[in-house]
Amino acid sequence: MFARLALCSRLPSRIRQSNVCPVSIRGFSQAKFLLPRSHGKSFAHRSELKQAKRIVVKLGSAVVTRGDECGLALGRLASIVEQVAMLQNQGREMLIVTSGAVAFGKQRLRHEILLSQSVRQALHSGQNQLKDISVPVLEARACAAAGQSGLMALYEAMFTQYSICTAQILVTNLDFHDEQKRRNLNSTLHELLRMNIVPIINTNDAVVPPPVPNSDLQGVNVISIKDNDSLAARLAVEMKADLLIALSDVQGLYDSPPGTDDAKLIDIFYPGDQQSITYGTKSRVGIGGMEAKVKAALWALQGGTSVVIANGTDPKVTGHVITDIVEGKKVGTFFSEVKPAGPTVEQQTEMARHAGRALASLLPEQRGEIICCLAELLTEKKDEILSANRKDMELATATGRLSQPLITRLSLSTAKLNSLAIGLRQLAVSSGNSVGRVLRRTRVANNLELEQITVPIGVLLVIFESRPDCLPQVSALAIASGNALLLKGGKEASNTNKILHQLTQEALSIHGVADAIQLVSTREEVEDLCKLDKMIDLIIPRGSSELVRDIQRAAKGIPVLGHSEGVCHVYVDSEASMDKAIDVVKDSKCDYPAACNAMETLLIHRDLLRTPLFDQIIDMLRTEEVKIHAGPRFASYLTFSPSEVKSLRTEYGDLECCIEVVDSMQDAVDHIHKYGSSHTDVIVTENEETAEQFLQQVDSACVFWNSSSRFADGYRFGLGAEVGISTARIHARGPVGLEGLLTTKWVLRGEGHTVADFSEQGSMKYLHESIPVPQGHIN
Repeated sequence: MFARLALCSRLPSRIRQSNVCPVSIRGFSQAKFLLPRSHGKSFAHRSELKQAKRIVVKLGSAVVTRGDECGLALGRLASIVEQVAMLQNQGREMLIVTSGAVAFGKQRLRHEILLSQSVRQALHSGQNQLKDISVPVLEARACAAAGQSGLMALYEAMFTQYSICTAQILVTNLDFHDEQKRRNLNSTLHELLRMNIVPIINTNDAVVPPPVPNSDLQGVNVISIKDNDSLAARLAVEMKADLLIALSDVQGLYDSPPGTDDAKLIDIFYPGDQQSITYGTKSRVGIGGMEAKVKAALWALQGGTSVVIANGTDPKVTGHVITDIVEGKKVGTFFSEVKPAGPTVEQQTEMARHAGRALASLLPEQRGEIICCLAELLTEKKDEILSANRKDMELATATGRLSQPLITRLSLSTAKLNSLAIGLRQLAVSSGNSVGRVLRRTRVANNLELEQITVPIGVLLVIFESRPDCLPQVSALAIASGNALLLKGGKEASNTNKILHQLTQEALSIHGVADAIQLVSTREEVEDLCKLDKMIDLIIPRGSSELVRDIQRAAKGIPVLGHSEGVCHVYVDSEASMDKAIDVVKDSKCDYPAACNAMETLLIHRDLLRTPLFDQIIDMLRTEEVKIHAGPRFASYLTFSPSEVKSLRTEYGDLECCIEVVDSMQDAVDHIHKYGSSHTDVIVTENEETAEQFLQQVDSACVFWNSSSRFADGYRFGLGAEVGISTARIHARGPVGLEGLLTTKWVLRGEGHTVADFSEQGSMKYLHESIPVPQGHIN
């Protein structure tokens, strides 16, 4: 049979008594057990990896060993064991194919040799001073023999911390090519998995012969076990594993050797793509290499096992690389037999960037023509748009997954489409002098002139949910500003988004730039899109506060423009007009409660309590069926109060609001700064001095006097459209229209000028004279 099979001696009693898998007592109060799936087809998409029941984790030599190749990387190994234990305790069946015996044995033998030589020298010389000791070259098989037991003892000790038992299995080619031995191996592994034991498998490097070249990968049933890559692939197919995770010292598979210019990490690799790959050298240790890994991965894929090759040495990801892969996150290279019909998101980004540069080079009139064409299409094709929207609405209502505010945002109407078309035409007229506009001109010196001009930001990623009307608005702004655009809409609006994007590309095609705006329809997770920091220049989220916060956390390398919440306040001062107060409060809360600029908290001056103005505001809110929550101070004034508010920072997004009492205008300002979200805040008063103090002191993106918070909108500001409202304090703030999607660059025109010309010994002097810029001047 195999060379060695050693089971740990401390089998939990519940294993001996039943077939139930044990559950870890550390951090897992309840395990979720997965049902085995029928084997034969590998997973087509990363998102399906969550269904993987039986998983093989292959640890390459570079992952297990230290940088000096003598000894094990204990911290790295411990984090990998923790992840494997976590997945095992979720009810999955984990197997480990590991390297490391040679390195562990080399460390051990070197220590023994040095100790032995030092003792002999001391005995021979009779002195404490020892000569320099040289260590001979150690033979790998001897190192493996010396290191196997120590490596296994280490694994056993680590897994014991999670109440998981392990077993060691050493194999050679004969164990797979001899039918009886292969059946024995298969039976043993299945029995170990049945008992909830994690098998630790390695080639028996103490006795294994050198590999025979060109003897493997000739078919599903033939693969030579010449390294742990081929061993892991053969084992995964033999055990009908759902997933093989191969960890190495590179991020995954590149189209050319990592570190070379223009080398790109391949997200998904398909059979038949081998010709497009240029392989580099193998890792610092081990006998495989990326070419061996790819061959083994394709062999396993052909046998029905999905494969991911990823980095197991990067300290930034080592602690969660395995669990991230199983959760379907974009980590490493995923091998798939199913090639999508359309381009990948990376290809879409490249297409958008290329076409976006052509879009930016168009004349302003040409970009205006595209926007006007889109406005016409919105009205001409309204029946098709509304039909697609009804499908989305019916599905959303039937599933019951969306709240009423989100369903309201999802809905389109003829009036909404007409309003969109008007806004787009307005934008087309006002955007004529946007890209290339000269902001400043300076005569630096004689015949040396400097200009600052507006230019597009580059590639924008707009992520939105439940608001299909966002798509034409944002598209028009991207067109006007010459930016490339990636759109990621929620699946709840997929039908509506699809037709709106088709119309957008139809409008773009009149000047040959249809690819400048792309709709991401693949199964890309938002978190994965936020990692494309080398391809995307700005992310703009449009949706719930939870969505915005998630994106802000995930997009560590890409700027995010937006606001996380819309906790807007209306403060009714003691000197407010009754009619104005009622109208402003009603419109701010009831016009469109789901909007981010709707009032969420009504602040009432203390002197207004139990006055006709206060009573009429309450009566109006009740008539409009607004549910009232009492703030702590307001509740203290009432004998029978409405439900007390849980938080003064709540964005209701519905016919609900909080009422709180304040002592003064300054008290209202302090409340807004403490509980607001810097979005939009309003004062209602007839006292001009009080109003001006409020307008100056409140640090929000929009601050209004005697006007509804609902005016915080790009269209209502005359911007034509907006990509969202920003509460940030740099780049753009408030409703972000065309200007917020532009940046600048500096253009210097000279005649062979050098900095040396302006030194103390030079012949030229700086002038730095401002040159008037004609209004609307375009570079």
